[in-house]
Amino acid sequence: MKAVIATGYGAPEVLAIRDIQIPTPKEKQVLIKVVVASTTRADGMMRTGKPYFGRLFTGISKPKNPIPGTGFAGEIVDTGRKVTLFNIGEMVFGETTLGFSTNAEYVVVPEDGVILHKPENMSFAEAATFCDGHLTSINFLKEIAKIKAGQKVLINGASGSLGTAAVQLAKYYGAHVTGVCSERNIGLVKSLGADRVIDYNQEDFTRSDESYDIIFDTVGKSSFSESQKVLTTEGLYISPVLKFSLLMQMLKTSLFGRKKAKFAASGLKSDHELKDLLVELVEIYNQGKIRSIIDRQFPLENVVRAHRYIANGHKRGNVVLTIQN
Repeated sequence: MKAVIATGYGAPEVLAIRDIQIPTPKEKQVLIKVVVASTTRADGMMRTGKPYFGRLFTGISKPKNPIPGTGFAGEIVDTGRKVTLFNIGEMVFGETTLGFSTNAEYVVVPEDGVILHKPENMSFAEAATFCDGHLTSINFLKEIAKIKAGQKVLINGASGSLGTAAVQLAKYYGAHVTGVCSERNIGLVKSLGADRVIDYNQEDFTRSDESYDIIFDTVGKSSFSESQKVLTTEGLYISPVLKFSLLMQMLKTSLFGRKKAKFAASGLKSDHELKDLLVELVEIYNQGKIRSIIDRQFPLENVVRAHRYIANGHKRGNVVLTIQN
């Protein structure tokens, strides 16, 4: 099979297409023919190996899992002899968390992992992205921030993968939502339900007269120190972008003050916890309350171009790799 192989840490050019053996599922695993795989900003960070302390999880000198990618959508083509939850021919989607390996024509996944049957009305491209922006955003807003109806929530980076999902989820939970993005994406963010949209080139939200119960910085471009001025008395600053400064602020605010800074790695949650959140997301999707924004689709052979495009920092929603026609 064809697969993307990271030959080391570095620029997108460290990614190469190689022919390798199709994996064989163990007794409680399924073999999936991947139709679409996600490719994300997080994949780019793992490719570069930065921040360096992240290599404690991904490999010190080079990626210990050389095939990148975590989100997938495809068809089950083989099962281990003890698999009971899935059958050959069924369409599924999910993610491999720290197992990576989805940027390939086939991937093996534990049947009790983060994997669900794909809804018939959900495209493969949509399904492959659900475990990036959607799953991370529901974890941060519902599990970490404990979002409540009537709260004022600001989403920084509202037009990206996490941001587009977060705007929709925050509205679903009944919050008043302010999105921050560039001028060209204002219409998109409004269409997702944002009550107010700020063009970051025209206004710095950290200098605003508004105050927010939750600031969700999906892109890590601000900081708790800058944002605390516009947090309410018991306001919360959350971000999935790991920085040493954020870790220090987490420690400090856990001991002092009522305003808090929090970070969490959604991929480190248990498969059971992630699967429960994914089930809830599918229910929200079936209610017509959330959708996936697909910016561009690249064929597997153009994975370097896909990573370059994401690294430019101007994508709208999600970027995916089309593995099978």
